[in-house]
Amino acid sequence: MTRGRIREKLHRSHLYSFSCLRPSTMEAEGLNSVHGSRTVHCNEPQLHQKKPLNYCSNYTSTTKYNIVTFFPKAIFEQFRRVANVYFLLAAALSLTAISPFSAVSMIAPLAFVVGLSMAKEALEDSRRFVQDMKVNLRKVSVHKGNGVFGYRPWHKIRVGDVVKVEKDQFFPADLLLLSSTYEDGICYVETMNLDGETNLKIKRSLEVTLTLDDDESFRDFTGIIHCEDPNPSLYTFVGNLDYDRQVFNLDPAQILLRDSKLRNTAYVYGVVIFTGHDSKVMQNATKSPSKRSGIEKKMDYVIYILFTLLVLISVISSIGFAVKTKYQVPKWWYLQPRSTDNIFNPEKPGLTGFYHLITALILYGYLIPISLYVSIEVVKVLQATFMNQDIHMYDEETGNPAQARTSNLNEELGQVDTILSDKTGTLTCNQMDFLKCSIAGTAYGMRSSEVELAAAKQMAIEEEADLSNFPMPVDRQHGSTKNVRRGSEIELETVITSNHGNDQKPTIKGFSFEDSRLMNGNWLKEPNVDVHKLFFRILAICQSAIPELNGDTGNFTYEAESPDEGAFLVAAREFGFEFCKRTQSSVIIRERYPNPRQPVEREYKILNILEFTSKRKRMSVIVKDEEGNILLLCKGADSIIFERLSRNGRIYEEATTRHLNEYGEAGLRTLALAYRKLDESEYATWNDEFQKAKTSIGGDREAMLERVSDMMERELILIGATAVEDKLQKGVPQCIDKLAQAGLKIWILTGDKMETAINIGFACSLLRQGMKQICITTMNSDTLVKDGKEAVKEHILNQLTNASQMIKLDQDPHAAFALIIDGKTLTYILKDEMKHQFLGLAVDCASVICCRVSPKQKAMVTRLVKEGTGKTTLAVGDGANDVGMIQEADIGVGISGVEGMQAVMASDFSIAQFRFLERLLVVHGHWCYKRIAQMVCYFFYKNIAFGLTLFYFEAFAAFSGQSIYDDWYMLLFNVILTSLPVISLGVFEQDVSSEVCLQFPALYQQGPRNLFFDWYRILGWMGNGVYSSLVIFFLNIIIFYDQAFRAGGQTADMATVGTTMFTCIIWAVNCQIALTMSHFTWIQHLFVWGSIVTWYLFLILYGMTSPLISGNAYQLLVEVLGPAPIYWAATLLVTIACNLPYFAHISFQKCFNPMDHHVIQEIKYYKKDIEDQRMWTRERSKARQDTKIGFTARVEAKIRHLRGRLQKKHSNMVAS
Repeated sequence: MTRGRIREKLHRSHLYSFSCLRPSTMEAEGLNSVHGSRTVHCNEPQLHQKKPLNYCSNYTSTTKYNIVTFFPKAIFEQFRRVANVYFLLAAALSLTAISPFSAVSMIAPLAFVVGLSMAKEALEDSRRFVQDMKVNLRKVSVHKGNGVFGYRPWHKIRVGDVVKVEKDQFFPADLLLLSSTYEDGICYVETMNLDGETNLKIKRSLEVTLTLDDDESFRDFTGIIHCEDPNPSLYTFVGNLDYDRQVFNLDPAQILLRDSKLRNTAYVYGVVIFTGHDSKVMQNATKSPSKRSGIEKKMDYVIYILFTLLVLISVISSIGFAVKTKYQVPKWWYLQPRSTDNIFNPEKPGLTGFYHLITALILYGYLIPISLYVSIEVVKVLQATFMNQDIHMYDEETGNPAQARTSNLNEELGQVDTILSDKTGTLTCNQMDFLKCSIAGTAYGMRSSEVELAAAKQMAIEEEADLSNFPMPVDRQHGSTKNVRRGSEIELETVITSNHGNDQKPTIKGFSFEDSRLMNGNWLKEPNVDVHKLFFRILAICQSAIPELNGDTGNFTYEAESPDEGAFLVAAREFGFEFCKRTQSSVIIRERYPNPRQPVEREYKILNILEFTSKRKRMSVIVKDEEGNILLLCKGADSIIFERLSRNGRIYEEATTRHLNEYGEAGLRTLALAYRKLDESEYATWNDEFQKAKTSIGGDREAMLERVSDMMERELILIGATAVEDKLQKGVPQCIDKLAQAGLKIWILTGDKMETAINIGFACSLLRQGMKQICITTMNSDTLVKDGKEAVKEHILNQLTNASQMIKLDQDPHAAFALIIDGKTLTYILKDEMKHQFLGLAVDCASVICCRVSPKQKAMVTRLVKEGTGKTTLAVGDGANDVGMIQEADIGVGISGVEGMQAVMASDFSIAQFRFLERLLVVHGHWCYKRIAQMVCYFFYKNIAFGLTLFYFEAFAAFSGQSIYDDWYMLLFNVILTSLPVISLGVFEQDVSSEVCLQFPALYQQGPRNLFFDWYRILGWMGNGVYSSLVIFFLNIIIFYDQAFRAGGQTADMATVGTTMFTCIIWAVNCQIALTMSHFTWIQHLFVWGSIVTWYLFLILYGMTSPLISGNAYQLLVEVLGPAPIYWAATLLVTIACNLPYFAHISFQKCFNPMDHHVIQEIKYYKKDIEDQRMWTRERSKARQDTKIGFTARVEAKIRHLRGRLQKKHSNMVAS
């Protein structure tokens, strides 16, 4: 089928707008404009494998390591931690004579901890490697020579290769488009993975390469491309093609970028320009910033404190040893070696003290928890696993679960203060439905939007709740709104959303319109029929979509450049104007009316297309109908269209403006439709100017085209407006309400216009009636030109100052303010000292909405909030334009929606729907914060309790550096005997269940207020460790000192006392963690009590080994300690004494100053939530942060309003 294949007969030569132009042939001297040294020999890839070319391969890797670099880089990563460096030095010194421990006891724990961390790194990197190989092993058809194509893996593609990419395939590299199955070389490209946009882009080849349209034509094809060097700019390209003895200019319209997808085109041919990491998408791939949680940062300071303590007691020990050596060692004749060295030299006490300082630093090193880092990493990985497997965060529609893409920030989820959210695709579905329209000043569309529907239903519930719960004896209530509710609490979950089964779902995707006046041809009975007809024709003609016939339904589906455009075409079809075909230079519209049985196909010749851009905010097509009339059909933003209307084109302006405002209040996206009739001569004159601008070469070509287009898009006649609905995602209002009750602040950062963002704010209950809106805007363009930037800055500063003053002077405790600002104003604020004043104002407001913001501004606002408040920020978005914001925030959450995976790939956590953010933060965030905080505090406690006993014994042993514990005891303490219980605490601990977390959202505030890892609690745990160490050491010394230990009257030796002390430590720290836990599973019981049992089993087994191995511990438990009652009595007494203060403290706190979760635990334990529903409801109503946003705030505002009216009415009745 190389020559005989069916080719689409679509020719777009005359359709290209000024943003999509045909390149022109350049003269040789024009090559100087190409800034870059890259030369590509087309169809001759072998020439690029030699210097000076030698371009990189198409193999891409996002891994952190490879086989060669893994060991050195991973080792470097591990020893960036100060604690690990310390233990490495200690392990090295353990090989010398000054070490108090054997080399094995120092090296083995370090090797285990570092090895486990490296294994975790290897596992995570191997997953990235697997993902990379899935991409690298994709297949694409490549020209192998002599006109023969064959499949080859992506990673074997070379610069200069000619590739054949088929429909719905991704482009394997950056390609120059040579030809396509369309006769004039256009193709449609989906760039979702690059820029997050779902609309299709049109690309087109050079005319000179159109003949390269089958495999055989590449037998003798050659050419040379001179172009720019690799760079990250997705929207620019400078280069030229030397082909057939001519040089042709290249621009971005001919470039197909890697990771974009071919759509609506059978196949295309292209030549590879940039491969692998030279491609533009890989040039844009930035490394995610290194993020650390607040607990981890604070943990470093605690480590520094412990280091200071370590150095302090080491210095004390070395001074003591130097003094002992100088003044007392000479008198101890029985200890004098025959030949002294510098370690025990009374004549050099200073040098002796220095050597002992090193010994002491090693000996007391157990103050620093060596297994802390690896235990935290293990715990966080397991926590992330539970998040990933949470069925309540699984989206059945898409099949996407929640995913913790990094486990380093789990506890940070429980400390979020501010959420910065995108709107489109995050709060909304990015699914457009045609809902309402205004034609000739008449509004059509009876169906309510989600905003209207939710508002009506919520208000009905509010009214019912308010009236039924209003307390009649006003004077008894003291004006309190808390007593307004009865036993049955108003729950947001009872609000019926548009997804309720009673709501009729639209049967046609993209079309939710209901109005019998327009359906089934009834519009023919309306006045101004001609205006209606033209309205529908604009919907069907003013577009750039491609129709595809669905064989199953017999209807046409449309591949449009935007969801709005697709909704318009579906609406036009339902109104009887079906876009069914696109030919070389025309579109065919099948019109069913006035005779539905005999539809008429009308052809409209497309003369020019002036495409929609974010700058123009409008799209126009110039067409010639079958009668020879030339029409300009235009659709765009109402603010743009209205200023271009002619005097006689404003007949319907007033009515249409009123309808547009109503649509905006209903949360709908609006466009205005207009037209203009052109004379032949007028059009010919304009077209000459337009063609001159198109063919001009220079930097001002775009400006010229814009100016010429603007000349034509004037004197328009308004005929109506459209309103489409971008639906809210399921559960968004409920989620926002719960997050607000948890005390979180929520900002919206969106690129949409202010009206749309405000409407969505009302829909989400971020805004409500009665909330005072503060809009910060710049002056109009005329004033800006006249007075300059300084005047604009002063104007903005005055607005900020006045707004701040208004908030301070407001005496109403229930007053709520919303700050609304646009991107143009932010441009001035973010570059000036005003940003701190802006932040201060924003913090004082209940809601903040930033409109028309660019991706860079999103990131800058996020940075401002993060650095200005010093509190934890979370950014959530779904598109490539949200990547900067996601990476800038302390925590980035990506929504795996319809805008590609760029946001997800850049995020720390990904969820399928915004509503899952509630559970991610309020449940998992709360749990993880408390688990990690308690776990770290316990680590410091147990290591201080253990490490200081070594120091105390030193004082009793003349600071000789002698350890009271066997080396194997020391080795097993952190690695085995106390590691598993603390891991179980970090993984399974729950102060309350997930259901209770959601019912009592105020519990979340324990994280932002940092109640479980503040200095008071940290120092308290460290003090508990000091106390325990004193009790363990001195109580055992008192018990065993000068007393018979065995039946034969023998006193206890060092091995006996040391083993007893170690037994007490194991019991004390494991009982302490058991007291700390609120939630027990069989796993925790196994780990806690199993650790104690493991200690006794070790003593038995270790004692059974040869005395050459076990030394003084030979048969110690079986023959010495076991038979001695004093050993068991000491263990019991010391364990109780160590844990008694903590037990007394927690008992006192729960009785006299309980925390929120203590109260809930008591209620659940005594089942009061079942037996006393009134108390349970009362406690739930208390467990909400005072908030001025969300549905709950709306209900309370409404209650206050009704209370005021009734009180006023009551007062009037009494007065009368």
